[in-house]
Amino acid sequence: MPLMTKQKISIPQPVLKIIKRLEKADYEAYIVGGCVRDLLLKNPPAGGPKDWDITTNARPEEIQKLFPESIYENQFGTVAIKTGSSNPALKIIEVTTFRLEGKYSDKRHPDEIKFAKTIEEDLARRDFTINAMALKLNFQYLISNFKTNSKFYKIIDPFKGQLDLKNKIIRAVGNPEKRFNEDALRLMRAVRLNTELGLSQKWQIEKQTFEAIKQNAHWLKNIAAERIRDEFIKIIQTKDAALGIELMQKTNLLKYVVPELETGIGVTQNKHHRYTVWEHDLKSLDYAAKKNYNLAVRLAALFHDIAKPQTKVGEGEDATFYNHEVLSAKITSQILKRLRFPSDLANKIITLVRYHGFFYDVNINSDASIRRLIIKVGKDNIDDLAKVREADRIGSGCPKALPFKLRHFLFRVEKILKELSGEQPSLKMLKINGYDLMSILNIPSGPKIGYILNILLEEVLDQPNLNNKETLEKRAKELNKLSENQLAEKNKQAKEKYQILISSYLNEIKKKYYVA
Repeated sequence: MPLMTKQKISIPQPVLKIIKRLEKADYEAYIVGGCVRDLLLKNPPAGGPKDWDITTNARPEEIQKLFPESIYENQFGTVAIKTGSSNPALKIIEVTTFRLEGKYSDKRHPDEIKFAKTIEEDLARRDFTINAMALKLNFQYLISNFKTNSKFYKIIDPFKGQLDLKNKIIRAVGNPEKRFNEDALRLMRAVRLNTELGLSQKWQIEKQTFEAIKQNAHWLKNIAAERIRDEFIKIIQTKDAALGIELMQKTNLLKYVVPELETGIGVTQNKHHRYTVWEHDLKSLDYAAKKNYNLAVRLAALFHDIAKPQTKVGEGEDATFYNHEVLSAKITSQILKRLRFPSDLANKIITLVRYHGFFYDVNINSDASIRRLIIKVGKDNIDDLAKVREADRIGSGCPKALPFKLRHFLFRVEKILKELSGEQPSLKMLKINGYDLMSILNIPSGPKIGYILNILLEEVLDQPNLNNKETLEKRAKELNKLSENQLAEKNKQAKEKYQILISSYLNEIKKKYYVA
């Protein structure tokens, strides 16, 4: 039975306009699916629903007559209506005719599509009860001019989705095995939805639905890798990502997505680690997710030690895992290729995994060694590499994510990157060099060239507008007329001022990383 409620909701103007036009033409129209769920959540997602879907008893050709700015290029009765909105979530709104679905021979696509007569029939084909609700607007109560605040609407809820929403339960509509047989990707969607809504907030999959996932996890083999990848990414991008991976393992799904992770279950490590490889992987991911790090860092945190079970030698505190970084990178490459990850993202993740164990000692590493690491990793990835190291440390049971050594490493990296980019004051910033001076002044290489360059740098630091080749050439000729003793004295003064400036400059970077 439809439920009348007075809970305040907010509907975007483009959605209201589409529904009103359909109803004005004597068709039924409802907001449906995940957006209804999100509207009714006690703690809705920030910014509201990401997608807005409408269902109607109008046929596709009838919808297109009402909305000339629309596209119909599928066999599922879905018409994409262009709204002209600047909001990416509202530029295209999909309107789908009520439909029934027949047998799913390939567990991916219905063998045939039949249009339904009622909204209840349409809702019966949907995946989970909290996604099988429709919202019917009562326009006589809406504020005029289609403002987005409304207090009166009906919820069509034949499968008690509101009750499951209240109790934080993911439950399949009707027979769960039948629902998953229709589209095996729903197996992953159940876990993804559970994770997105909040495993840490006590959301759970209903028992029969859970068992149906567990018993039929092998059906994922019928699903395209790209579709599995997209659901997997959505799990990884949640704040409860680690709990989501754990749930994938408990439901038997992980062995059909990333079975390599399961090899770490029960594999103990050494004196540097409190947890098994599996626990360490999850805790590393959990840290990266809680810090809201990007997808590449999260996946690198999850995969960075994936080869440890294969490389383990010995047991107890002195067990070793030599070259696990190299093999972990190779295995990560295979996983990402299998799941059809874009090559640029895959290469970044593989690089982070390969070099996550980089060595750094304040008193040993030279600037040259850090430059070599930057070249290997890429300057755009070096900050993310440090974030993977943070996750690795916390996943190992260390109390601090950023100890002094790692903070000092980041200081050195920033200093070197600023040198390379020319941001740090140095002779490289001058629009003239030693070879230019030898040619202009007709003098050989020697201390005099260095003196003049240092003096020019000090003057340019005081007056940046002097840093052009013509002005510097003129000034160099003037300085060349001075005696060597005079130049040596000016050089000494210039270097002293430069050292004061550099010390101040470096101290600012040190303060940023608390290593001053």
